[in-house]
Amino acid sequence: MNPIVSIIMGSTSDLPIMEKAAKLLDDFQIPFEMNALSAHRTPAQVEEFASKASERGIKVIIAAAGMAAALPGVIAASTTLPVIGVPVASSLDGIDALLSIVQMPPAIPVATVGINGSYNAAILAVEMLALGDERIASELKAFKGALADKIVKANADLAKVTYKFKTN
Repeated sequence: MNPIVSIIMGSTSDLPIMEKAAKLLDDFQIPFEMNALSAHRTPAQVEEFASKASERGIKVIIAAAGMAAALPGVIAASTTLPVIGVPVASSLDGIDALLSIVQMPPAIPVATVGINGSYNAAILAVEMLALGDERIASELKAFKGALADKIVKANADLAKVTYKFKTN
């Protein structure tokens, strides 16, 4: 089994955040890899990873970083693959990481999700992969349908809740 998504984090301290992405990809039966690389501590390895990811069959990269958060941008600068950035709240409540990832120069885009939003990063990766894979597209459609069903059920449950002045 060869990975088609790569989850990269600046350090293993980001693993509790990135586990949500891994779990979702696992649920969709999408082969992925997880590695720690640092834009500041292992820059040569980051560039080598990014420049060879496509050759290895990777289709989407999810990159998490906190603080200066250079990792997603450095990866995006060395590949033509889509890169999804996950800002990690490690200082300044993650605002520094969010701004660092989202403010990329022209022609080096990084799709950026919310702070600690690895789950949404994985959903976005699945949506990208679904464009060329009918199995994934079908499972994604069912997944999104189940989300709507949860809200319908929640409203049915709320209708049973009574208060003296509640009108519905």
